[in-house]
Amino acid sequence: MKTLGGKQLWGDVHFFKGWTIQRNVYTGHFRLLDPRDVRHAWGSFESCRQKLDQIRKERDLPEMEGEAVVLLHGIFRSSKAMKRVQERLEKDGYLVVPFDYPSTRVDIAASAKMLGEVIQSLDGVEKISFVTHSMGGLVVRSWLGAGGDPRARCLVMMGTPNKGAEVADILRDWHLYRLILGPAGQQLVAHESGEIAKLPIPKIPFAVVAGGKGSPDGYNPLIPGDDDGLVAVSSACLEGAEDSITVPVLHSFLPFNAEVIDAVSRYLAEGAFRADGVRKPVSKVTDESKTPDS
Repeated sequence: MKTLGGKQLWGDVHFFKGWTIQRNVYTGHFRLLDPRDVRHAWGSFESCRQKLDQIRKERDLPEMEGEAVVLLHGIFRSSKAMKRVQERLEKDGYLVVPFDYPSTRVDIAASAKMLGEVIQSLDGVEKISFVTHSMGGLVVRSWLGAGGDPRARCLVMMGTPNKGAEVADILRDWHLYRLILGPAGQQLVAHESGEIAKLPIPKIPFAVVAGGKGSPDGYNPLIPGDDDGLVAVSSACLEGAEDSITVPVLHSFLPFNAEVIDAVSRYLAEGAFRADGVRKPVSKVTDESKTPDS
């Protein structure tokens, strides 16, 4: 049976070359989907795993190997929002893992736990990198803070509200906002006592992509300093990043932008966003009207 691939009610817990086992966030039951989002099994995790093992044997599918790149979408999105990034990185030769998680139904820590289950299923993979958009970066930071995996190599965050999103501060008490974005939406606030402020700086190499208009007031007048319409450049640019770049792109379009995708591909291969190899690390920004150089 053809499905919608998960969206907000399912979370990936197992991956094998495009095949995924997902868990329903409400009922707790599982299903096995192929790379085209067609369901092949339903019920317990064991029954789905047995079906996947049967398919692997019948089709003589080899083990996974090499380097995997896990893609994480933002809140209220799905892995389909990372499709252009996926296509580029597959051309680059990576095993791409488009991770789906129920971003509006559970909190960030619960999504990080699902991510951990998927990581554990990547048998044969030697290195694991991460490319994330928006809240997806926070999920990886939460997972890394809980222990991570020794195979984790590097992380790229696009438009991640690493210091919170002022828009969430404005909307968090609105009933519709709470209804649509759920518990994770409440965690996106830009407050020093909030959940985001408690996340540790990643201990693996990481780089950040920020969207910004290139002006002091940005795209959204409700956000201090430059911004991509939803996230301030100063929030996206987390201190400790070994490279950073700011592009004139609105928040939702960062994973679709050719310049951004080129930069991400280059960073994974060479450790720098720019073709000349020059890096622009992120140091502490004390004035919100100022942002790291792009």
